[in-house]
Order: sequence, then C-alpha cells, then structure tokens
Amino acid sequence: MKVALIADIHGNSAALDSALADIDSMGVSQILVAGDLVGYYYNPESVLNSLNARLWHGVRGNHEDMLVDWVNGKGQHEVRQKYGSGIQVAAETLSKSCIDQLASLLPSRSLNIEGRSVLLCHGSPLKTDEYVYPNASIDARSSLVSPTHDLVVYGHTHHPVVWEDAGKMIVNPGSIGQQRNGVLGAHWALWETESHSISFHVSPYESSDLINECRMRDPQLPYLADVLKRVRQDHNV
Repeated sequence: MKVALIADIHGNSAALDSALADIDSMGVSQILVAGDLVGYYYNPESVLNSLNARLWHGVRGNHEDMLVDWVNGKGQHEVRQKYGSGIQVAAETLSKSCIDQLASLLPSRSLNIEGRSVLLCHGSPLKTDEYVYPNASIDARSSLVSPTHDLVVYGHTHHPVVWEDAGKMIVNPGSIGQQRNGVLGAHWALWETESHSISFHVSPYESSDLINECRMRDPQLPYLADVLKRVRQDHNV
C-alpha cells in the first residue's frame, strides 16, 4: 500500500492541491497528516474540503491549539502579532463543524496500517510544540523514539528528514504550505508499506497570488511572503 505523509499545510490550498494531484496520480490509498492544517495563510476551508474528499487521518498541531484558544477568546492579540491573520481567518471563515473537526483531533495517535504500527504526532508525542530539527542529536530526538512503532511521523519544523534504526523509522515529510529549507514547492513523503520505504517529493505550485495576499493582509510580517520564495543558494530550482 502507498501512504502519503504530509504536515504543516497552514491554510495554503494552492500548495496542498498541487501535492494532492501528484499523490492521486501515484495511487495513494490514504494520507496521514501530522498537524498544522491552519495558521499563517488564508484558505483553511479549501484545505479541509480537499482532504475530506479523500481518506485521511490526522493529529492536531500547535496552530490547531491556537485556533481553539482564539475561538474561546484566548491569546488573540499575541497570535495576531506573532503569526499574522491566518488563525483569525480560520476562526471567522470555517464553519462550526469544521472547527469542531479540527478541535477533535488528538495531539498524537497510533494506527495500524497493513500490519505495521504507526505513531502520528506534530512536534513529538510528548509535546505538540517541540522542535526536532534534522541536525538534532540522538539525545535530542529521543522523544520521537518509540520501540512499539515501526514508523513515527511528525512535523512542526518544516524540514524533511528520515532516521532509521533496526527497521524502525522516524520521518518528517517537510511542510506542504511553508517550506523552510530553501527548496521551493510543497514537500511531502511517500511511504510504501510492503517495502517499508520512504521517498521524498516536492510538488511545484504557483505562489505569487498567495505572496501578494500576504503583503496585503499582513504587511507587518514580511516573513510570511518572503519564506515562500526563499531559495537555498546551493539548490537550483
């Protein structure tokens, strides 16, 4: 079975739809989403509609936590200042059923897929907001190690990585909606259950409309637009 691994969509429906077109073309059976469907960008309803048209399993990320807090009147000023208007847009445009769907996601969950055990989380199984970067030491990534699972899928850093030891893997597929590794496009990974192998993929998409929208909605946070066009100097795109 082919399973798509995705994370950190962040309301970027253009990026998600490009990735889903590639995912669909590969005959993927289901999608695992490691949190942060909302936040930063402005089309969370389209994101949920696209996912809900397919078989997917997900967990909540720190931006889903922010959305729940926002709806309950908590931390709105701080979120708006630090992250821009994406959470506010989600709170104001998503239906109650969509917000309830996101709020009901667990911070981590175990799945059995084709006889293999999978642990899905956002930052780590212990802390939604924990950052475990690709250059993390063995000790630093110990919170992701699970001897009872064949595969641990996480997100949050927006950087793709895979670690493997004795047939057990820890994978961050990178970010669909806001890549931070200087490689343009929507990042995701493909897990083939029979061979228990991971391949990384980048789906190109046109980001100019979103960049212009960022500059219009959140001019005080140029990062939101700039990161979408940032290219690593040693990478030709």
